[in-house]
Amino acid sequence: MAGGYMNSILKIDLTRMSIETMTPSASDLRAFIGGSGLGARYLHELTNPQEDAFSEGNALIFMTGPLAGTKAFSGDRFEVVTKSPLTGIYAEASCGGKFGGMLKKSGYDGVIITGKAGRPVYLII
Repeated sequence: MAGGYMNSILKIDLTRMSIETMTPSASDLRAFIGGSGLGARYLHELTNPQEDAFSEGNALIFMTGPLAGTKAFSGDRFEVVTKSPLTGIYAEASCGGKFGGMLKKSGYDGVIITGKAGRPVYLII
């Protein structure tokens, strides 16, 4: 876990029913620190500003920061980033609990979900 990151983000496309692993660039990890920064960066990259928040063009992003999975105070926090259905702009929620640390321990810094499933699906990591 060099620099607090696993250097791996899980990207799930529900429309194509595909899963891939992305590797964030070292410059992105320095420029967009933590779950908020990386989440905002990927939301900007993956979504169209004119897209409706409930459309399959929106992304739902769960992202950890470099302290997730450590014994640092409040280290297990993670961010949920998406386009708000209320305002139509950026929305972020900071969350606690064990999810952030467990996601990091599974080998991922974040999960990005895009698309729309044709039937109910679930994800086990």
